[in-house]
Amino acid sequence: MSRSYDPVSPPVAATIAGSDSGGGAGIQADLKTMTTHGVFGTSVVTATTAQNTRGVHDVVPLSAEHVTAQYDAVVDDLAPAAVKTGMLATREIVEAVTRKVRTFDGPVVVDPVMVAATGDRLLSAGAEAAYDELIAAATLVTPNADEAAILVDGPVETPVDAERAGRELVERGADAALVKGGHLDADAGTVTDTLVMAGEGDDPRVRRIENSRIDADATHGSGCTLSSAIAARLARGESLEGAAVAAVDDMGEAIRRGYDVGGGPGAVNPTATDAR
Repeated sequence: MSRSYDPVSPPVAATIAGSDSGGGAGIQADLKTMTTHGVFGTSVVTATTAQNTRGVHDVVPLSAEHVTAQYDAVVDDLAPAAVKTGMLATREIVEAVTRKVRTFDGPVVVDPVMVAATGDRLLSAGAEAAYDELIAAATLVTPNADEAAILVDGPVETPVDAERAGRELVERGADAALVKGGHLDADAGTVTDTLVMAGEGDDPRVRRIENSRIDADATHGSGCTLSSAIAARLARGESLEGAAVAAVDDMGEAIRRGYDVGGGPGAVNPTATDAR
């Protein structure tokens, strides 16, 4: 006897990012995170990488034309409700993605993946310089302290620096900036993430999100997982502030219950919290 067809129709989100052959970050982490949040994840691959838990050994960017073709195919048929960007690899890809998301009718989360957790630089200097217009098109930009320092060309070493950087990114056109504090004061028992949101007039709203620091080195994929969780929540219709705070709060559990795999530090676990 046949069974009846009983489909589900979840919201759709798209990730535009690089592939991590080690499975802990990039497209792989993004799709796991979106599924955990009850969202159908689609992908636009910008580059393939040869990497594992010990580091990045090779990066091969795809052509900007092929990245554009992937994006057009996804948007034409699947109509994502939110888009997030991760590693974009080259100036040409940054510029092509900017042209596309500038006209996207929905929230855009920009994770400016410039430095891997292992310390490897993932972008050329030209690609880093091309981020200005993408930031201006962003609903939210989510740099860690190292990436924020590159974007604002100044030190980001304290929560005060993080707020200054967030304010500058909002002044440059982003609706909001979440400057992650995991790299700040590693000896402190608390991690402070700084959310700066464009408000009425010239004065942005600032919210500091504090959580207990998890004593673990296995943070590979944390930025990808966080930005994907926010994008998924936005695709589900949550507010920007609510989505950011909930995703940051969940990150502690993703780190605490991280994947102990490979010979390096391991990776965060996007499925540790069922956020559906």
